[in-house]
Amino acid sequence: MSAPDDVGRNRYVATKTSATAFWVTNPAQGELRCEQLSPPAQDEVLVRTLYSGISRGTESLVFNGRVPESEFSRMRAPFQSGEFPAPVKYGYCNVGRVEQGPDALLNKTIFCLFPHQDHYIVPASAVLEVPANVPAKRAVLAANMETAINGVWDAEPMLGERISVIGAGVVGALVAYLCAQVPGVTVQLVDINPERRQLAEQLGVAFCTPEKATYDQDCVIHASGQSAGLRHALELVGSEGRIIEMSWFGEGDVAIPLGGAFHSQRLTLKASQVGQLSPKLRPRWDYQRRLRLALSLLVDERLDALISGESDFAQLPTLAPKLFGRGSVELCHRLSYSP
Repeated sequence: MSAPDDVGRNRYVATKTSATAFWVTNPAQGELRCEQLSPPAQDEVLVRTLYSGISRGTESLVFNGRVPESEFSRMRAPFQSGEFPAPVKYGYCNVGRVEQGPDALLNKTIFCLFPHQDHYIVPASAVLEVPANVPAKRAVLAANMETAINGVWDAEPMLGERISVIGAGVVGALVAYLCAQVPGVTVQLVDINPERRQLAEQLGVAFCTPEKATYDQDCVIHASGQSAGLRHALELVGSEGRIIEMSWFGEGDVAIPLGGAFHSQRLTLKASQVGQLSPKLRPRWDYQRRLRLALSLLVDERLDALISGESDFAQLPTLAPKLFGRGSVELCHRLSYSP
């Protein structure tokens, strides 16, 4: 009998033929659906999901059917199925183990920008190995860390600056955490919920509620998702200062006062969106390099404070209305998958 070819012995292992995935079926409604899987090709991997994370900002807009029609194409996730507003399979915080694929990846723990699904097949190039010193449970934060990295790049914090981050959700907290590591930078994390103080303290960042915030800031990064937060950013920033807008409001209209200090103090309002790399970095960086950086930065065990809850994947249809509701105070909610 001839020896197996260089594809690897795992090619001959029986392949998982079906999977269970979470679909948004109508605004504010979702269900688990069975999907058929084809055998992986030579350049593909079969992944068994260990954990997935719920990204409260964008996923809440998707679940509630609030993605503007003009953004249907631009807001597609890498492995999205279906179309906005519904039915759609959406998500991008998936940590799993490779059960079939190239020998270099076999049995490795990986991160992939894949929706909530217990098994899936993707090109091998679409997965990144999770560093050995980063627990799989924490790796669900990789996509949020990637967004935070992009926001910090767009903000361009400089030595000694005074920076405010408005909104102590996962992305805002990560942005503050990263900015605080720039030598000489003074960071204040601002949120209307005083209970976020404990989170800030765990991350080593100063915290205050809006009425206690320090004015005359060099840069204000807004990540609250609320128009009141953006208005407060205009108040906090000093003359010739810059405001980085990281919130995505979906179909919502935002009213902000641009007739006052905005013009007289020559303020700058700049959008930051993870779908595009900073223009200054594009000659040397690509999305994979940025994601590798995000994974490497998750080594800090203090970041576990950003995981506010965990549930079994099978419970997601029941829990989704609460997790994606406007009044939710969840940070990153982690889903665990049965073997």
